Amino acid sequence: EGCGNGACTNELCASCLGFQPLDHNAAAIRALELYKINTKLCDLHPSAAFPDNNSIKMVAHYFSLLYLCPEVHYLTEEKVYEILSICEGKKDYSPLIRVIGRIFSSTDGLVQSFRKDKEQHPNTKEQHPNTKEQHPNTKEQRKTHQAKDEDKDEDDKERTTAMEQESEASASMEGATGSTENRLGPVEVSVDIEAVRRVYNRLLSNEKMESAFLNALVYLTPNVELDLTYLDVYDTNPDYLNIFIIVMENSSLHSPEYLEMAMPLFCKCMSKLPLPALAKLTCLWSQYSVEHIRRMMETFQQLITYTVTVLFHGSVRNVFNLALSMSVKYCYGSGKLFFLKFKFNQEEEPPSSELTLQELLGEERRNKNGPRVDPLEKELGIRTLDCRRPLIPFEEFVNEPLNDVLEMDKDFTFFKVDSESKFSFQSCPFILNACTKSLGLYYDNRISMYSERRITALYSLVQGQQLNPYLRLKVRRDHIIDDALVRLEMIAIENPADLRKQLFVEFEGEQGVDEGGVSKEFFQLVLEEMFNPDIGMFTYDEFTKLFWFNPPSLENEAQFTLIGIVLGLAIYNNCILDVHFPMVVYRKLMGKKGTYLDLTDSHPVQYQSLKELLDYEGDVEEDMMITFQISQTDLFGDPITYDLKENGDKIPVSVDNRKEFVSLYSDYILNKSVERQFKAFRRGFQMVTNESPLKCLFRPEEVELLICGSRNLDFHALEETTEYDGGYNKDCHIIKDFWETVHSFGEEDKRLFLQFTTGTDRAPVGGLGKLKMIIAKNGPDTDRLPTSHTCFNALLLPEYDTKEKLKERLLKAITYAKGFGML
Repeated sequence: EGCGNGACTNELCASCLGFQPLDHNAAAIRALELYKINTKLCDLHPSAAFPDNNSIKMVAHYFSLLYLCPEVHYLTEEKVYEILSICEGKKDYSPLIRVIGRIFSSTDGLVQSFRKDKEQHPNTKEQHPNTKEQHPNTKEQRKTHQAKDEDKDEDDKERTTAMEQESEASASMEGATGSTENRLGPVEVSVDIEAVRRVYNRLLSNEKMESAFLNALVYLTPNVELDLTYLDVYDTNPDYLNIFIIVMENSSLHSPEYLEMAMPLFCKCMSKLPLPALAKLTCLWSQYSVEHIRRMMETFQQLITYTVTVLFHGSVRNVFNLALSMSVKYCYGSGKLFFLKFKFNQEEEPPSSELTLQELLGEERRNKNGPRVDPLEKELGIRTLDCRRPLIPFEEFVNEPLNDVLEMDKDFTFFKVDSESKFSFQSCPFILNACTKSLGLYYDNRISMYSERRITALYSLVQGQQLNPYLRLKVRRDHIIDDALVRLEMIAIENPADLRKQLFVEFEGEQGVDEGGVSKEFFQLVLEEMFNPDIGMFTYDEFTKLFWFNPPSLENEAQFTLIGIVLGLAIYNNCILDVHFPMVVYRKLMGKKGTYLDLTDSHPVQYQSLKELLDYEGDVEEDMMITFQISQTDLFGDPITYDLKENGDKIPVSVDNRKEFVSLYSDYILNKSVERQFKAFRRGFQMVTNESPLKCLFRPEEVELLICGSRNLDFHALEETTEYDGGYNKDCHIIKDFWETVHSFGEEDKRLFLQFTTGTDRAPVGGLGKLKMIIAKNGPDTDRLPTSHTCFNALLLPEYDTKEKLKERLLKAITYAKGFGML
């Protein structure tokens, strides 16, 4: 620019008449040379504002950065700010962009950047060669390995689906609660995460910087994938995990550019990390705040949605989605690990070593070695489903766009048949909603039924037995418990596998053919009888409207086993039951033990009393005068005592031991006092569901929904999905009158209508919109009542002349509806 003096005689000044113009590169080199020899500056000319000596130094430093940047092999927070301040002064960010692009696209540079302890970095010129020595001939090795295996996509799937390998479950239930600190201990990483976050916050406000990070990540991922696939870099250098820690701190990963260009490949790289690295990464993320975990989770969720709806136009069977789902799993594990307090193993009978006919015929039982165990959970020593109060609610991990397009028939095949080489979303059940998972369970149950039929046919051929491919129950309506108990008990003793056949129920003296509706009524009548308070098997809480096992019940274990079998058969045959259990029952069915928090809905009065004891700020021992001996009444009203500890009547409850008292009291109420009844109940449930994927797919809350359905009845959703037959359509006058009449019903009448039409007063999983009801024309105007086929959710409705007659006939039909007849 010169000094601005047109008569300047300094030959080195651009204002001199004889000065030859220079391009930017030449000027930069000349400026460095003049700065080194302390060349004297021209005097300030009034016609131009000339920079001072400090400005000259800044310019020289700027150009030195521009040309000496190749000497920067790693970044620190101070180094980034130093370069940034100079770039801001010149309003030219190209030097910093080059540094960011080179370091963030280099595995070696990124691994060594942003270390906590600066002293860990030796001299730059010495550090770089040492790093290279760890992987000599890296490019040559990569080319060699690539040439050996060009068809690597299938191998990628196999490596990732190793996360879903079946593993033998624990065979005993622990008797007492215990802390489940993860096996890896405190997570220590060499990267300064807070420094990384500060750098990202400072730089990402600049659009050019954001593009530099994006381009660098695009170039980084192929090298990372090759390193993890062929070189086992994590084993030789655990700090390799720093790459994933640093990249995931980028708050712009959710932007469309990242979702399209960089993140799919990056997630694929993450899925190739060895199990110890994934466990360490999960533990590290579990220490993050809710906001940071949610940001990462939402990034992965958006990526799955983007790949399903945009990149692959609804196809979920692509190479990226398995990696994306696994990435969400790591966030899922992190979100649950923080609040995990207790672990309870499942109570399983050891498998028999005796060869069965099924094995001899090639029909080995599925999951014989126990339910699937997630390797990551096993490595961490936790079970995420044991979490009660997660950092992020379970519902936020469900990806609805994926559930809308998922082909569950294919996914189920990969899950059950080809899990070694194919990825299934059911291996990441937290990403699926209960409705989608229930469809997978339906397929499993149906295939199991067909398998039992085939085995029965083989038995009949080999052993000459009578062919009986179904589970047939013939019962008398007025002796339903006795008949069902005797028949099911015989089956359970002789051949429990028959319980997994398709159920057919016949009421003696009635003509109904069971296509599903008769079974529904059978289940309902059995439950009404079993839960009758006069029998004394269960107690009923008027406040919570829930049933609980009666500790002093005199009923034998067979009847509690029958209840468990009925619940299992309901799931197995896709029937909904009107059961009112607290959530702890479903938790215990899934292999957990009841704890203090479970008292909230099962025993709210006791829970409130124990909570007040824990919160009491006075002298507990003097004011409350409680000991470790509790008192209850037996079946006849006589008091009985129980010591929570040895000599409990002599141990007062104090501030120091009140938590122990609460834990022991809760354990007695929920576990020990009903141990006999619940073991029999759970035994019956497992007779039907033991080989089912129920435990590995569903949370206790979802098991309740599966058994009991939803009490939220949206009849407008039912109207939208109802189909019509026999000449009716949604625009017919009588159909309009019908829906106006149904919508005008009270809550109780709506439930009666649902019971009359479908056999249950509950909505299926997913709501009434998932129920396919049919309304068919049943002749012209008549005095006959409407009728229904509960097997097919079909209502046969005559074409009544008036709306008033329609309402009167319909109310009478739903009020007096019991038993089956042939039309």
